[in-house]
Amino acid sequence: MPTAAAALVFIAGLIDIVSGVTPEWRDRLDVIRQILPGAASRQAAAFTVVVGLLLLLLARGLRRRKRRAWLGVVTLLGTSIVLHVVKGLDFEEAVASAALLLGLVLARGDFRAKGDPTTRWRALWVGLTLAAASIMVGLALLRMGAGRLLGPHPLTAQLAHVVEGLIGIHGPLRFSSERVSDLVTRILLTMGLLTIVTVVYLALRPPEPRPRLSADDIERMRALLTRHGDADSLGYFALRGDKTVVWSPTGKACVAYRVVSGVMLASGDPLGDNEAWPGAIREFLRIAAEHAWIPAVIGCSETGGKAWERVGLTALEFGDEAIIDVRTFTLEGRDMRNVRQAVGRVERAGYTYRAVRMSDLPPEEGKRLREQAEAWRGAETERGFSMALGRIGEPSDDSCVVVMAFDRDGLGNGGSPGDGSPAGSDPGSGNPGSGDSAGAGSGGARDTAGPESAGNDPRLRALLHFVPWGHRGLSLDLMVRDRAADNGLNDFLIVSAVRAAGGLNVDRLSLNFAFFRSALERGQRLGAGPVTRRFRGLLVFLSRWFQIDSLYRFNAKFQPQWSPRYICFPANRDLPRIALAMLEAEAFLVWPRLTTFPATRRLARLAHRRPSC
Repeated sequence: MPTAAAALVFIAGLIDIVSGVTPEWRDRLDVIRQILPGAASRQAAAFTVVVGLLLLLLARGLRRRKRRAWLGVVTLLGTSIVLHVVKGLDFEEAVASAALLLGLVLARGDFRAKGDPTTRWRALWVGLTLAAASIMVGLALLRMGAGRLLGPHPLTAQLAHVVEGLIGIHGPLRFSSERVSDLVTRILLTMGLLTIVTVVYLALRPPEPRPRLSADDIERMRALLTRHGDADSLGYFALRGDKTVVWSPTGKACVAYRVVSGVMLASGDPLGDNEAWPGAIREFLRIAAEHAWIPAVIGCSETGGKAWERVGLTALEFGDEAIIDVRTFTLEGRDMRNVRQAVGRVERAGYTYRAVRMSDLPPEEGKRLREQAEAWRGAETERGFSMALGRIGEPSDDSCVVVMAFDRDGLGNGGSPGDGSPAGSDPGSGNPGSGDSAGAGSGGARDTAGPESAGNDPRLRALLHFVPWGHRGLSLDLMVRDRAADNGLNDFLIVSAVRAAGGLNVDRLSLNFAFFRSALERGQRLGAGPVTRRFRGLLVFLSRWFQIDSLYRFNAKFQPQWSPRYICFPANRDLPRIALAMLEAEAFLVWPRLTTFPATRRLARLAHRRPSC
């Protein structure tokens, strides 16, 4: 019903616009003029065009079952009935609007979804849309009345006439008929007033910002992570600042999510006791239905996928998470030759490392790390949603781990150039020997040297940031480096993280996520079918923009264990919209954003940084 109703309302809007700009039947106008003045008929035609524009705008909200859209459409259809009669006794259009109005009233129970959170930026978007639509309608109106125009009327003159008419100024064009001239003027002015009134209303109404995690939510989520954090390597990422959370009735489980383009997108498995998952999932689906959002999940495990399937969603494998068991990891063997050579080359260049918990770093060094990471990233968009925390160095994240690479010797606790491991350590044993102190973060004062260090102090060239995975694991959150540093530095840092794992009481590391890993792997095997090969070729082609193949190859060279991850969705027809929402959430698809007063904001930041006297 909502989809069909939206289509009919859209058609009704088009009919209103066409009806408003086309001439009326002369005999019907004569009857109207005996009752009402001619100006009333022409103004009704102008209002009919405006009603048609508003119906076009509200059709999308009606398709999403929004209650506000339904109320607006019902009001506009009732107005349309009166306008069609007043402007020229258009009984055909009036009867069609009345029939549609009756159908919507009878189906009112299907339109109960709440409105989406809004901001004042919506005023600008709606204003631009209405202005563009008004110009298009005005040009169409002039084109239809071209036979009544006097003298030359090039497109530039028509455009100027429309734009000036929207603000109440009579443009450069002249008409042979006073009635046509008056009708064009009234329609343009009415559409201009509509645009102005709508923008002012949307700009002045109180915004309804999207919900965020409250302090109580964060405290309860951290308690769940303490008790159940070992279950999911992505659990800590639920604490991202752009997510909100829905709780089970018992408070023993929750689902973290973000609404993106009408998709209620959860990430990872629900937090907490898996016996309480169904309650949190049902509440998640209830909220989605209440707002007419499409429920979807990205990056859940097999256990989580089964839980979502039990409530009616479909699970689809779309990649694998690379996990290293530090107790069995080794650089020996032919399969590890590339990694071994890269690590040895970096060590011979004089690089050393340091791995430390954020709680063991002085606050000023944590601030420098954050600033350096932002500087290395530059203007690039920060990607990540399901496997990224979106911050580094915050006091609340003191259990996170940072692994840093320096380009000079002198740390004392880092790896010694030449053998690729700390003194007395075996990279496959999980017991780093003298590297324990580096892993535990007890390095000397010179360890804190930052990128601007002078003299013989080491210089920071790259870092990895890990978040906790329960009590004995870490999940990779951030990997940044100086672009001028040597190649192989990321390989060196991952191997260094493995070497320092024993001192950090860590048994497993979760690395990057590899999209469609199994498809890429099967597609290059001997005997792969044509469909598999073509799909792999498509993924390799898309890797030019999304790093699908390169990320898989980077992960694969560490010989990790692969843990499949799934997306869950309600129906196949929703997949395109969910895919776009996933790309937007992960920042692979970034829409242009407008900022207000950028120069003022920069000055405010400079003033904030200036020390007080």
